[in-house]
Amino acid sequence: MWKKVISRGGAFKRPDYWFPSEKALKGDAISDMNVPRNLTSEEEWISVKDFLRPVMVSFVECKNVLLEGVTFSNSPSWNLHPLLCENVIVDNVKVRNPSYAQNGDGLDLESCKNVLVVNSSFDVGDDGICIKSGKDEDGRKRGRPTENVIIHNCKVYKGHGGIVIGSEMFGGVKNIKVSECSFLGTDVGLRFKSRRGRGGVVENIFVDNVIMNDITTDSILFDLFYGGRSAVESLEAGEESFTEQDPDVSVTEETPVFRNFSFRNITFVNTRRAAFLNGLPEMNIQNVRFENIVVSGLLGMEFCESDSITLQNVSVFCKEGVPLTLNNVKNLLVSGFNYSDSLKKVVVIGGKTSHSLGSLFDSVPLEKIDLWKGACLEQLK
Repeated sequence: MWKKVISRGGAFKRPDYWFPSEKALKGDAISDMNVPRNLTSEEEWISVKDFLRPVMVSFVECKNVLLEGVTFSNSPSWNLHPLLCENVIVDNVKVRNPSYAQNGDGLDLESCKNVLVVNSSFDVGDDGICIKSGKDEDGRKRGRPTENVIIHNCKVYKGHGGIVIGSEMFGGVKNIKVSECSFLGTDVGLRFKSRRGRGGVVENIFVDNVIMNDITTDSILFDLFYGGRSAVESLEAGEESFTEQDPDVSVTEETPVFRNFSFRNITFVNTRRAAFLNGLPEMNIQNVRFENIVVSGLLGMEFCESDSITLQNVSVFCKEGVPLTLNNVKNLLVSGFNYSDSLKKVVVIGGKTSHSLGSLFDSVPLEKIDLWKGACLEQLK
């Protein structure tokens, strides 16, 4: 296929990155997050027209939308994009794109209210089901959240993420229920992404009875330092670990807020890393509950810049490292944390602001806990 594609001519960004024309390559060169910048005239836009790809199906400011029993395939960019819609039902829909399709999202709900996504499957080249609410200034002016969404009995086979929230979420996202879903071979299972400047509040997200199998990077990923790369690209670039940042950044309307998450009855099988929470020092990820979780994979759970985390009946069996790593974590509650008895070390705790982790010491013996990066034992208890 590669030989057939490049035989058409086109242009190369690098030896393994092909564009169909010089215009398309130029559009990429002047783009930030896929959006060409500083173009003011029609002539300038025409010069990069080959780079611009439309979504396949777009509903804008519609009410009472039903998509049922339909297959959507091979979109130029996103497949389905309801924008500013109310009362949307997606039932028994199949969405398919090649795994290499750039921006080939399955479903992007943006600033929508009252949505059912049920009995559907997604096998795509980017995010499977993505929830957004506007980007930067446009999202700030609009101020419309995506809210009241139920996602039930859906499967995502490939893509950057099974269910993704962000990174364009200035209007906020709230009241999302995910249940009876499976993610099979996606880069990430549940992905929550944003960065400073994107603003918005993401809250009241409930995930129950989900199976994740063969996840390439993280089964659950919160990344508040999202830079436009896929999770796999970040892993390859060595950017998937804790991000040390200046803690004295001020909180403004452009500071993203992530709070009130519940993950219950979830099984991770053959995942690379069970969970990675990477919050902001000035605005920690807040109030996240893990209950009845079973993990079997390469690496355990890692939490950074997070506040009020609850682990109840969580079992982590990892082949490398330790089951739990904490860095600048506050107010951790642990009840029933299970791991292999043969492990010499179970928990690593770091960060000068880590504190109030007392219940962890009731579940894990002190000799199985390591301290690093300025963590103080008295402060932790």
